[in-house]
Amino acid sequence: MNAKQRELEGHVVELCRELKLPAVARDAARLATEAKRQGTDPLTYLVELFEIELAERRERRAKRRTREACFPVVKTLEGFDFSRAPHLPETLLRQLCGGEYIDRAEPVIFVGDPGTGKTHLASALGEAAARQGRRVKFTTAAGLVTELVEARDAQELGRVVRRYSKVSLLILDELAYLPLARSDAELLFRVLGERTERLPVIITTNLPFGEWTTMFPDPRLCRAILDRLTHRAHIIETGKNSIRLEEALRRRGRVSKKSKPKPKNQDHEVEP
Repeated sequence: MNAKQRELEGHVVELCRELKLPAVARDAARLATEAKRQGTDPLTYLVELFEIELAERRERRAKRRTREACFPVVKTLEGFDFSRAPHLPETLLRQLCGGEYIDRAEPVIFVGDPGTGKTHLASALGEAAARQGRRVKFTTAAGLVTELVEARDAQELGRVVRRYSKVSLLILDELAYLPLARSDAELLFRVLGERTERLPVIITTNLPFGEWTTMFPDPRLCRAILDRLTHRAHIIETGKNSIRLEEALRRRGRVSKKSKPKPKNQDHEVEP
């Protein structure tokens, strides 16, 4: 490599640093050498270089969105064993991972007993949305209510509600696990109302809709919340059989088999 070539490469690196193009800075010289050896035309070289930069930029954004979502544990649909829950609509869930329901502002509600995969599936849809570069927020219903109460007391409620009204996808886990005071339910209703028909929410709950009055004692408020959540919603029932419990029992069975001592060989007399 001559001095002029080194000077040009150094200048490219400086320009890329100024333009914030780290992948171009890293790969420009290498791809230029390959393009020259293979006789590639300049435009093809540029396209390949910019595609690398774009792919890495999307990957960095996806990681940042996943981090900002605050998932308790990052889950994916590929990590869910549908063979243990054949009643679940796998085809629909894979379609939802495409994200069109977000563009159409269609809620998704998972209803089922504890341990049936609600949180895993909700998190998986959220992870898929984050990978697409969308802004996602995961929180429990109790956690959101606590945050709203603290914001109200600090006279910052409007700011917090606006923040939740702007995320592309809000995942509200464990709704209806605990009854809410009317004032707390009204705060939750305010957040949901800001998103109605604009941006979707994913809900997980262990209560059938007919029992939601145990969480929202005010019948009118309960109906209003149900109306906003179920309108054009994808309602997915995960059932009653706990996948976690079945896995625990299987593990226990394997351990018991391994630890069970083998019977000693004994000679038996054969009776005539």
